[in-house]
Amino acid sequence: MESVLARYRDLTVARLLSDIPKSGEDDLYDLVRAYPSRSGKGLRPALCLAVCQALGGDVEKAIGSAVALELTHNAFLILDDVQDGSQMRRGLPTLSAEHGLGVAVNVGNATNLLALQHLMANRWTLGPNLAWTVLQESALMMRHSLEGQAIEVAWIRNNTCDLIDDDYYRMCMKKSSWYTCIYPCRVGVIVAEGKREATARFDRYGCYLGAAFQIQDDLLNLTGHYSRYGKEISGDLWEGKRTLVLIEYLRRCTTAQRKQMERFLGKARAERTEAEVQWVRDELLASVCVDTVRARARALADEAHAEALKVFNDYPDSDDKQFLLDLPFYMVERDS
Repeated sequence: MESVLARYRDLTVARLLSDIPKSGEDDLYDLVRAYPSRSGKGLRPALCLAVCQALGGDVEKAIGSAVALELTHNAFLILDDVQDGSQMRRGLPTLSAEHGLGVAVNVGNATNLLALQHLMANRWTLGPNLAWTVLQESALMMRHSLEGQAIEVAWIRNNTCDLIDDDYYRMCMKKSSWYTCIYPCRVGVIVAEGKREATARFDRYGCYLGAAFQIQDDLLNLTGHYSRYGKEISGDLWEGKRTLVLIEYLRRCTTAQRKQMERFLGKARAERTEAEVQWVRDELLASVCVDTVRARARALADEAHAEALKVFNDYPDSDDKQFLLDLPFYMVERDS
């Protein structure tokens, strides 16, 4: 699994870095290179390119879209770090922590601009009609992602504590599944088959896959090791994010525990203390909630695998097909 991810990541990042302008005002483009140059999984471009290849498409025709996707992902990371007040990203300080909020926001916007330019350049490799179709898909993905982010930000702002699982899954589908899995798969189909009509057959696979990925990410933020995870452990607790583990805990805990948790969640990040965050982490880890939620992630991986079997039933065996069949299980077993 990791060799396929690395192959597609290296291909995408090499093209991405080579196309960034060599100079710019106040090192703007040097900072655009920062996040892509750090070690990441390259999941999103790998999904796009593997789907294209598994369906008999030409990876070279999909690489521009994969680069745009990776740029969009890095722009999201930069701006998410600003919104969340995050301190670490991929083992190094975030751009906002190291260079300030203003610089980070500008670099995030520049990264999105470069992604748009790659999508516009698709007209030379895909033709104007197909390039426009991919651009429409990108706009749809962006809309879902921003709506999902708005839902999560509102929960934190309003100190919402009465959420149910379906609320989390709806937010997760919009914020995580759509741009992490659904959109890359749909673009891979479009490039391989030259039409938009068939893209929906990957939506259920991408939805389950993205939810499993996000839940595992939430669990790693709580239980992982910094040396592997690359982000601050308990960062979600500092930010007050409503993870599925937290939702499960609020449903199971005593009245006294719930009141204490609601008081913690009602504070701004800057008002929270190390002792409070450690109390929340200890409470969650001591409960059965982690195991309960981990089982749900594995069930989602099983659903994604079943959907992949349906989608690829009529396609010949290949390394890329096997990668896509195995990916759901990798999602919930990874430790970074």
